[in-house]
Amino acid sequence: MKITEGYLPFRGYQIYYRIVGDRQSELTPLLLLHGGPGSTHNYFESFDELSRQTGRPIIMYDQLGCGRSSIPDRPELWQASTWVAELQALRTALDLPAIHLLGQSWGGMLAIIYSCDYQPQGLKSLILASTLSSAQLWAQEQHRMIRLMPTSEQTAIAEAEQHHDFTGAAYQAANQHFMTQHASGPVTAADPEFLQRPKRTGTQAYQVAWGPNEYCPTGTLADYDYTDKLRQLQVPTLVTSGTDDLCTPLIAKTMVDQLPNATWTLFAHSRHMAFIDEPTAYFARLQRWLAAHD
Repeated sequence: MKITEGYLPFRGYQIYYRIVGDRQSELTPLLLLHGGPGSTHNYFESFDELSRQTGRPIIMYDQLGCGRSSIPDRPELWQASTWVAELQALRTALDLPAIHLLGQSWGGMLAIIYSCDYQPQGLKSLILASTLSSAQLWAQEQHRMIRLMPTSEQTAIAEAEQHHDFTGAAYQAANQHFMTQHASGPVTAADPEFLQRPKRTGTQAYQVAWGPNEYCPTGTLADYDYTDKLRQLQVPTLVTSGTDDLCTPLIAKTMVDQLPNATWTLFAHSRHMAFIDEPTAYFARLQRWLAAHD
């Protein structure tokens, strides 16, 4: 299977990209937007198998601020407009006039902002994976799930939020428990290499754009709310999520109810990354979707 890696210039920095499969294929490329901000492309290497099975070219990249891309110490960069401009530059540089666009978590927010505010041409379909249309609803749902945790962990999280101090051991243990239950991890020796591989996480990008954790959006994306704007999106849209996801069924349904041309697949045994927790089922569903909307 052909893998092409490279870098493209963006505002004086370098953006790492990775293309799996043959660009000469008649199948429309699938472009992937990773989460975070700052989570890197690594977990998207699970999509290599989809390319191998179908021949569809798949493109992933590390967004500015993480991974193998440049990581400048410039907090003013970490806002949606930077990452939208980066996405536009990548499509131009890699000559991607027609794409399917999949965004996971923050990547889905980026896909929504890009689709709603910039009306991009050549978008065959949109896949919104475990993402959100409202930061406020996201925070509300995370706090609802926190209330299902042991009392001691609820207290540790509440005290950290009250004092704006997220360094304590009790808070960090509680937060890790929450993320393990609803997001991912812990990584073990049995996991694929791309999950075990050390990565340069975009800590500054995450904290400046989002906040200290998943349930305290205090950054430049804190006022993000595109729920009403979803009504203008006519592009065929597949929403995916897991039953134990940070993207709760309420969050997913809120998007589906607004999207005029959407369908939703809920994966019964998944958390925040169904393509990791249930890869066979996820890629079978995605393969059918892409084939139907080429």
